[in-house]
Amino acid sequence: MEEDICILISDLSGYTALTETHGAVSAADLIDKYIAIVEDCIVGDSHLKERIGDELMIVSTTSDALLATATNILNTTSQEHNFLQVHGGLHYGKLLKRRDSYFGSAINLTSRIAAKASPGTFWCSEEFVQSLSDKSVSNLKSMGKHSFKNITGFVELYELRSENINSVFIDSVCRMLILDTNQAIKHPSRDDIFFCSSNCLDIYLRNQLTNHEVN
Repeated sequence: MEEDICILISDLSGYTALTETHGAVSAADLIDKYIAIVEDCIVGDSHLKERIGDELMIVSTTSDALLATATNILNTTSQEHNFLQVHGGLHYGKLLKRRDSYFGSAINLTSRIAAKASPGTFWCSEEFVQSLSDKSVSNLKSMGKHSFKNITGFVELYELRSENINSVFIDSVCRMLILDTNQAIKHPSRDDIFFCSSNCLDIYLRNQLTNHEVN
């Protein structure tokens, strides 16, 4: 039997760039840290259902609990030095549970919503917002109506933002958050560019030189 389920799909923004820059061990360590953070952010009956690569699916029977979980994840990850920004989607719809797995188009729509979300944000469907018991505390910004492949009509989406989204530096090579500039590597001539390591600085400078030679 199908049941109404709240779904959060959360990805790490820049995970591919980090893996290519720092290697598989660093990427695996980051995933371990990511899962630990998410588990500490869980509210109510929300629980981590599955992981595929850097994509986590968290489900709950209560949209309020899942929204609180999502808010915790955004704010906690945005305060982690040398971590990645997250982005994702929240939706509310019917799913079929079989052999401890969920099936249904609601998962596909959630994944597509997640793909639209910018780093440091979660985007929510109208269905999810309407399922909240107290919409006034959600602090969600309308992002207008969007179309999706194989979805009839338009879906209105709302944005949940990290509290610290505009107050951090980001390593332009591996996409890691630079929160403590005293622990970072500074660009040799610019005050607004920092790197997590000298390796990222070297890659950045080599790329700049290559682009300059090409142009």
